[in-house]
Amino acid sequence: MSEDNIQEDTCFKFPCEYPVKAMGKTGDELEAAVLEIINRHVDNLPEDAVKFSSSKGGKYTSITITINAQSKEQLDAIYMDLTAHELVLYAI
Repeated sequence: MSEDNIQEDTCFKFPCEYPVKAMGKTGDELEAAVLEIINRHVDNLPEDAVKFSSSKGGKYTSITITINAQSKEQLDAIYMDLTAHELVLYAI
């Protein structure tokens, strides 16, 4: 890693604020699963870091969690866990 903390295989400078978005069918289980995954990888997540948005018909929910990302490896691990979960349809 270089002096200014830019990882060579990414254009991000770490640490940085980074929005992680997961989408799935609306329900408490989705929210619980996404928060559990994020909390596995992020310490001290502020309450205001989590935002919810429902689809027009209310069938789907997107959960955006803005984290203080420490590394590309951390982001990769979060996305691997999110996409592997059966309730998460998409993670971006």
